[in-house]
Amino acid sequence: MRIAFYSTIKPPDHPVPSGDRRMARLLMAALRRAGHTVQLASRVRAWHDGRDPRNAATIRGRAERAAARLIDRWRAGHDRPDLWFTYHLYHKTPDWIGPPVADALGIPYVAAEASHAPKQAGGPWATGYAAAETAIRRADHLFAMSRDDADGLNRLLGPQETGKVTLLRPFLDPRPFAAARADRLALRRRMLGDAPGPWMIAVAMMREGDKARSYQLLANALDHLLDCRWSLAVVGDGPVRPAIRAALDPTRVRFLGRRDAADLPALMAAADLLVWPAYREAYGMALLEAQAAGIPVAAGAVGGVPDIVEDGVTGLLVPPLDMAGSGRQFERMFARAVGDLLGDPVLRRSLGQAAMDRVARLHSLDAAARTLGDALRSLTS
Repeated sequence: MRIAFYSTIKPPDHPVPSGDRRMARLLMAALRRAGHTVQLASRVRAWHDGRDPRNAATIRGRAERAAARLIDRWRAGHDRPDLWFTYHLYHKTPDWIGPPVADALGIPYVAAEASHAPKQAGGPWATGYAAAETAIRRADHLFAMSRDDADGLNRLLGPQETGKVTLLRPFLDPRPFAAARADRLALRRRMLGDAPGPWMIAVAMMREGDKARSYQLLANALDHLLDCRWSLAVVGDGPVRPAIRAALDPTRVRFLGRRDAADLPALMAAADLLVWPAYREAYGMALLEAQAAGIPVAAGAVGGVPDIVEDGVTGLLVPPLDMAGSGRQFERMFARAVGDLLGDPVLRRSLGQAAMDRVARLHSLDAAARTLGDALRSLTS
């Protein structure tokens, strides 16, 4: 089957790395592994920050013009797709392109990582919310990447649409991470140097909002652990880098800057554990990558994080900020979880091995290809 693929938030060939770009690339790879031909349909970015309604109108106009061009092209018979597949559909990134194209061509419309947030119905993203809801209702099939999102979609669609939503676990190709694990001691010397361990790692872009809040929560939590031995490698860059550098102890932290995805298996394998508060995180690809490399995770139990980190089995999870009470209470609880992992190498090894096994079984590229293939086959059979 020929699939037209579209990522609303960032095209898979965008020059700036992020979890969204990585997942878009992985979805294309999984669809190809399932036996389909995949073409990138558009690079138009639909993301809107909610600040200026005029920007939303500009984005919508650009997308609608792109949709009209695609309809004209494919009606003429040039590489006409059999199915449209959109990645990342919600109120900040509605899909203005896929539904009209699918309607015009009479082909199925499918979306992955779709979510529905009723509290946004009357806010600054009201227009995007309405468009996302329309696309969700229009979809022939939806892939949710967390149980929370699946529950929200099923509530919106109602019992008459039972079976329209499939849980697609976040996934990756675990082979490079498992291979890097075999050389972890050499990688540590090369990637991290001779600073005293255990080595923790945090991987996230340094941008305003939720990422900056997670970095600040991490810095505050680590202040409770100054009596322990540890070093921290931070992978990421962005506009709030100066504030993040100022918040973290410079004697214990090594800032590695922005790295390509190809560097991540070695970096993860070189560390002993990944730490990330995951404030308002959807699920966090870095958490999955760490486990694929055989290191446990300490994180906040936010959104889809519990779907990929099994508390007490592959890592340690802390109740999210809104359940933990104050920020200080969360920081103390997070520091306790990190301290437990820092002080117990046997526990780290046990959780890390379980993490590798779980990723290989449930979160691999092959597992995703099977899930996608089975659901899409039902649309064309």
